[in-house]
Amino acid sequence: MICDWSIGDLPGLDRAERVLLEAIGITTTQQLLTAAPDAATKQQLAADLGAKIQYVNKLVALADLARLAGVGCQYNGLLLHTGIISVKQLAQMPAHKIHQQLLKLHVATLQRRDLCPDLAQVQNWIRQAQELS
Repeated sequence: MICDWSIGDLPGLDRAERVLLEAIGITTTQQLLTAAPDAATKQQLAADLGAKIQYVNKLVALADLARLAGVGCQYNGLLLHTGIISVKQLAQMPAHKIHQQLLKLHVATLQRRDLCPDLAQVQNWIRQAQELS
């Protein structure tokens, strides 16, 4: 199942950025992915937004990961912080390695292990990514 979220649900997107995206017709994560399928269109989107290409790449990566029902907009930023930038990349990763990275991130930033997704949840994300790839 592919999920499509309101563009405002992406983590780190402020109101002004949301308004700019909506002004050019991008109101959902799926629309963002459709609007920026390659480097040239990402560059044009960055120019339209008055943003750096790295920012657009980040938004597209978040939207791509959010397509997975188990990840959504709740965990896409977390995966991005571990270095996973796409569903395709997630599909090829070993679950235990991702889980270890997530655990390190939670301990380093929140000093809490209990908020980290468990290994079974990570395995589910990978399974969903493999089905989508």
